[in-house]
Amino acid sequence: MGDHSPNTGTSSTKRTRLSLRIREAAARAGSGTVLLFCDEAQRYNENEYEWLRDVHDALDRQQIKLFTFLVGQDELLAQKTALQVAGKTQIVARLMVEELAFYGIRNGEDVATCLNGYDQTAYPEGTAWSFTRFYVPQAFDAGYRLTNDADVLWRAFEAAHHKASLPGALEIPMESFARAVEIVLKESELKDAPGYCPEAALWTYAVRHCGYVQSRHATGRVLAPA
Repeated sequence: MGDHSPNTGTSSTKRTRLSLRIREAAARAGSGTVLLFCDEAQRYNENEYEWLRDVHDALDRQQIKLFTFLVGQDELLAQKTALQVAGKTQIVARLMVEELAFYGIRNGEDVATCLNGYDQTAYPEGTAWSFTRFYVPQAFDAGYRLTNDADVLWRAFEAAHHKASLPGALEIPMESFARAVEIVLKESELKDAPGYCPEAALWTYAVRHCGYVQSRHATGRVLAPA
């Protein structure tokens, strides 16, 4: 949360400082609603969940609504069940009301949507330079878009999935997807020209080196529920 002395003071003092920082952020935004995202939440213990509950209640007394999003692996669901069995309903009611699964890319349409982000998102904001145009400006100005290759990229991942005999339906983690696109853009930067478009073999090469198959072999799945 950006506290300058996170290890200073008692637990009660630290919670008070945390609540104050959140309240100040809400005031600066002119809002009575705060969204708090907690990554790797499966690592939290019961004491840390009690912390979050106390902060939630402290802010509620000051008319600030705190919505907490706990993002994590399968163990997070097991923790919720354990808290329910232990009768810790006050934690579950405040922090674990709904379960939402976070999926990877599951079809060609998802691939096209993500590639369109590279084609449309400008950086710096407000300029005419999308990520695609930055790497292949001549091809981009001549009409090339990454979305043109959505089906090619999806089929490349499909081929890799089946060749490796991976279980279950294809579901591409964003990390592997982004890495594959990065490989193609950097390779294409050297070949940029009007009318240029990446060959299917380059997409296949990118998928082979993006770590998708290796990560699936290591974990046995793509993404866990949040």
